[in-house]
Amino acid sequence: MEELKNFPSVFKERKGKHKNYFVKTKINKSFFEEKIIKLNGEFYKEIDPSRSKLFASIANNISQLGIKDDSTILYLGASHGYTVSFLCDVASKGFIYALDFAPRVVRDLVFLCEDRENIAPMMENAMTPKNYKDKVPQVDVVFMDIAQKEQVKIFLNNCDLFLKEGGFGILALKARSVDVTKHPKDIFKKTRAELEQVMTVVDYRTLEPFEKDHALFVCKRKDKKSVSYENVKPVEIQKSFQKRKKKSFNRRKH
Repeated sequence: MEELKNFPSVFKERKGKHKNYFVKTKINKSFFEEKIIKLNGEFYKEIDPSRSKLFASIANNISQLGIKDDSTILYLGASHGYTVSFLCDVASKGFIYALDFAPRVVRDLVFLCEDRENIAPMMENAMTPKNYKDKVPQVDVVFMDIAQKEQVKIFLNNCDLFLKEGGFGILALKARSVDVTKHPKDIFKKTRAELEQVMTVVDYRTLEPFEKDHALFVCKRKDKKSVSYENVKPVEIQKSFQKRKKKSFNRRKH
């Protein structure tokens, strides 16, 4: 196995054309029925990129995520904790605030945290970040995986409140939740244009074949004094979509 550059404790194993991904862990315990192997006295948990948008982006050769072994992370949309259970080994010296609004989901997060000391489960709604402003400090990374129409707005509001200057914001975007009538590529283009008004997009990847109509954006926060998150202007994309539609129709005529 080879450790991946820029991704602490993440390893890749090649078997012919197939690639398997592992995260080195100190705990020999499976939380989601994942395979654990022991190699040279170390334990490695296998991760399925089709179950984690963060690791799907790694499998699709994203260059960086901005996550270090000592990063403090605000994770919005932690769900049952599949990605969190691996991320806490990547940021083994850091800390993760794992947020979700569903009681059943947060209960599962609590069970996960019984064995991990660097995760704090939180039952909060990411749409109202001021409600947990006193519970979460300034963080190195904000990661969001929430399928909502206003995904970009929710993401930027949380980055505005919690992300340190020079910190990284990671947005896993589901195009069909933003607008089911628009082509996903147009949604991704619109999203990037809106993010770039206040952040620097350092990398971007679509997540197929692991996730259909999804993309992941890695952004770096600019100087807080130089930008206003409240003044992000919506980007119009309908015209480009209509052109593509017309071109596709003309192609079918011939």
